[in-house]
Amino acid sequence: MLTTGSLRVKTGYLTAFLLLLVSYFLIFLTLQQFLTQSKWIEHTDLVINNLETLSAYTNEAEGAARGFVILNDTDHLKTFYASTKKIDSLLKNIDSITSDNIVQQRRTDTLKALTQEKLGRMYRGILLYRQGGNIVTGELKANSDVGKNLMVNIRNVMEEMEKTERELLQFRKGKLNTVSTSIKIITISSLIIALLLSTYSFVTFSKESNAKLKADEQAKSYRKELENKVKELQDANTELRELRSLEKFTATGRIARTIAHEIRNPLTNIMLAVEQIKSTPDHDEETIMLLDMINRNGGRINHMISDLLTSTKFAQLQYSKIDINLLIDETLELARDRIDLKHIQLEKDYCNPGCSVFVDVEKMKIAFLNVVVNAIEAMESEKGVLKIEANEDGDKCIIEIKDNGSGMNEETLQKIFDPYFTNKPGGNGLGLTNTQNIILNHKGSIFAKSRFGEGSIFTIVLSTV
Repeated sequence: MLTTGSLRVKTGYLTAFLLLLVSYFLIFLTLQQFLTQSKWIEHTDLVINNLETLSAYTNEAEGAARGFVILNDTDHLKTFYASTKKIDSLLKNIDSITSDNIVQQRRTDTLKALTQEKLGRMYRGILLYRQGGNIVTGELKANSDVGKNLMVNIRNVMEEMEKTERELLQFRKGKLNTVSTSIKIITISSLIIALLLSTYSFVTFSKESNAKLKADEQAKSYRKELENKVKELQDANTELRELRSLEKFTATGRIARTIAHEIRNPLTNIMLAVEQIKSTPDHDEETIMLLDMINRNGGRINHMISDLLTSTKFAQLQYSKIDINLLIDETLELARDRIDLKHIQLEKDYCNPGCSVFVDVEKMKIAFLNVVVNAIEAMESEKGVLKIEANEDGDKCIIEIKDNGSGMNEETLQKIFDPYFTNKPGGNGLGLTNTQNIILNHKGSIFAKSRFGEGSIFTIVLSTV
């Protein structure tokens, strides 16, 4: 015969089991919704990527057609014909993946019509140029003016489509977050209820004080274990972020080296060809001017490639031991003129004594200086506050550089370490890429947090000696 306590225990466990079963069913349903929303987000990203690719190939085709007319170089024609084939393929793909949206389908039809007309006029322009004996005629100029207007209309349609897709992306991300939150709420609620019922059943069954004490000790053990698991999860998440950052940097380096190889080979041929042409006699002034222009811009491209490779490769380091407080102060002296010019308020909060690090001092100054200069430029004159903190946490030295400047939105934050990404007029977009390169070379890590209008925080973590 079941006692009252035993009946309560069995009832509690059964209830807990049923609640878990229901919660797992609900989690399954919400996970299906989660997967559905994820697919729609991937679909929206695909549409945006296709539109951006179409824009790039359209510009490439137009540039190739102009290059043929200007330079009378048939290589440009090959580029033009190759681009038109890719454009046709992209238009068909966009037409297929936007078939679920009537508004986008109409815009796609308009885009196809405008693009086909644009390509037709470019073909006609090339034909007119050839028929006119490779001379730019008035009819060719008129055809070019119409083509420009078509290109403006094409860009407007693409912008409207991208805007719509980005709005859909935000909406679908919102739904995805809602589903994710639902999963968390269901899971946590069911676990809490199940834990409470199980605890209630166990306490009811345990009549003696020793059993209660044992239950308390066990609960403390579970709590400690959970805290350890949470800490392990946080550490694992940090390691994952560092690994992703390193993988992204490594991939960027591979891409940069590939681009450099693919560009430098034809660029070298172009430069040699220019020098060969210049060495032949009887050139008029216009030809010499054009050859010098090609030579000058070829050198500029070569210099840009060298900068890209420098900022994305692992370099040889000259290590030496230095106090982090001294290293930061020496870096700030390099930026003193900028700080004084904008009347920036400087606040320093260093650990005492400062932690010692084993680094390439000059390269680390460059890394810190890039972050400090960006912070200064993001702040208003006479209103900016630059705060630098340095603390030691076990075998890690943590440096935080904070500003109260304009801040960054999430999209910008995800791209700040990408080569050639910049929001500054005149910036080359390699400063923070180089900074990340130096930090990763030292087996450290760098992260950024920011909110638009609220300033930014850059955190650099280095190993102590």
